[in-house]
Amino acid sequence: MYGTMCGQVSFMSNQKQQKPTLTGQRFKTRKRDEKERFDPTQFQESIVQGLNQTGSDLEAVAKFLDASGAKLDYRRYAETLFDILVAGGMLAPGGTLSDDLTRTEFCLFTAQEDLETMQAYAQVFNKLIRRYKYLEKGFEEEIKKLLLFLKGFTESERNKLAMLTGILLANGNISASILNSLYNENLVKEGVSAAFAVKLFKSWINEKDINSVAGSLRKVGMDNRLMELFPANKRSCEHFSKYFTDAGLKELSDFARNQQSIGARKELQKELQEQMARGDPQKEIIAFTKEEMKKSNLSEQAMINIIWTSVMSCVEWNKKEELVTEQAIKHLKQYSLLLKAFTSQGLSELSLLLKIQEYCYDNIHFMKAFQKIVVLLYKADVLSEEAILKWYTDAHVAKGKSVFLEQMKKFVEWLKNAEEESESEEEETD
Repeated sequence: MYGTMCGQVSFMSNQKQQKPTLTGQRFKTRKRDEKERFDPTQFQESIVQGLNQTGSDLEAVAKFLDASGAKLDYRRYAETLFDILVAGGMLAPGGTLSDDLTRTEFCLFTAQEDLETMQAYAQVFNKLIRRYKYLEKGFEEEIKKLLLFLKGFTESERNKLAMLTGILLANGNISASILNSLYNENLVKEGVSAAFAVKLFKSWINEKDINSVAGSLRKVGMDNRLMELFPANKRSCEHFSKYFTDAGLKELSDFARNQQSIGARKELQKELQEQMARGDPQKEIIAFTKEEMKKSNLSEQAMINIIWTSVMSCVEWNKKEELVTEQAIKHLKQYSLLLKAFTSQGLSELSLLLKIQEYCYDNIHFMKAFQKIVVLLYKADVLSEEAILKWYTDAHVAKGKSVFLEQMKKFVEWLKNAEEESESEEEETD
């Protein structure tokens, strides 16, 4: 028994010895394994010193930056590099220069405020980013940050930054998505965003044209957001138009007006389709449409096109050619009152005829339905014989021309004969 107890004590003692301890073996960390501390001071001093030596010679600046990339850590200190090139030193939050660090007087903000100088600076940035592609993303982030700091800069500094940004956008060095920063509530509220946008778009259009602006804005979904450069109480087409036209940017004003009109039309079309789907009375739809037409300053020709598209989009069409014509006639008969309310002018009737021609051509199942649709709308007093004859003679478009003219031939002959008979009856009466 004593032996057994000794054995148990010995076993417990062994267990105690095997218990893991927290004092592990220490390994000496090698120098290269330690993470380098972020310290831009030395980097800043090297860049500032180089810029002070090159001075205002931007060719020399570009060469210095090109060569320095091999020795200095651009990837790690990209923000510091761009801060110095733009403002002369590192920027503190809000846009003020950090007091305790070295600065240079040779930077964008101290340069001459003219387009030629800004174009030269754009070349410096362009060469730098082409040489060191990894700086591309950091540069965009820098521009976004600088735009948020606009209130911290002088008017002259803002103007230079605006001109530079416009040139960079025109040349595709940065994406138009950076303009998101201009929608900052405080910048918009104090009118900083709109004033900055004037200079920016002027230099952009000067470098390229309004089509370049339109294309870039559409690409990032900003073509319908220009009104947001103004506070909510001034966010109207009239105010935008006056502000930018007075500033010499009528092209931009026209573009924004057109975009707003397109947006309003899409919204109106969507609303009309919803009303039709709900089965709202046509009188109510007509009243609503007339009100919207007035509000959006749309012509009757534009309105009839929207109505036609809405009417034809609110139904699931049969895929069989022989059945779709019957379905279309029944459907259009139901909405003839609505169509009639917006064809009070000859031009509106022609617009509708052209819209029907294009629709029947673009939707292959409707190719044989064209004549029957026109005849139905003639009988419903939506289309007049004058409009149909005008369309037949010289107002049609090329789409499916031969097919549709052939379809309409007999009906047009009947219209002409009816017109002649009517004229001869009038002569006999006289």
